[in-house]
Amino acid sequence: MCIVRKVVEIAGLRTAGLGGVFRGKVAPATFENPKQYLSRCGKGNFWRGGLPLTHRSTIFPVDYSKLTGERADILVTHEAPSSHPHGFAAIDELASRLGVTTSFHGHHHDRLDYSAERTRLGFDAFGVGLRGITDQDGRVIRAGEVDGERAYRNLGRQS
Repeated sequence: MCIVRKVVEIAGLRTAGLGGVFRGKVAPATFENPKQYLSRCGKGNFWRGGLPLTHRSTIFPVDYSKLTGERADILVTHEAPSSHPHGFAAIDELASRLGVTTSFHGHHHDRLDYSAERTRLGFDAFGVGLRGITDQDGRVIRAGEVDGERAYRNLGRQS
């Protein structure tokens, strides 16, 4: 599996990471972990004796819950928080449980302005653009390749 779900210290800051994506077929009430999924998906769906390729990047509830008892300063995820038009409140909840002050996400490869959401979220959120680099304070070191095109489009604003 390729899901990262741990907390490490980097430059004196505790950084939590959760890779992968949420998928509708894997809901908390359906499959808690990959083993449960495999027991019911049918051997014809196995890939090389394991999870189908589609679910190699799925966030199962066990992946998410492994982090909920941890503490961190920064949360790095593939999925976006709810402040993104295609984001998830589950990321907000995880960030809150971890006690983070800053969250970064990839997945949609756009860098939207979430500053108006800071109070509601309880943390600063940043999207990192396609092949972009952002520092721990949210400053762009290298702009994403399509940041200019997508900066406000997804929020319904004009740039």
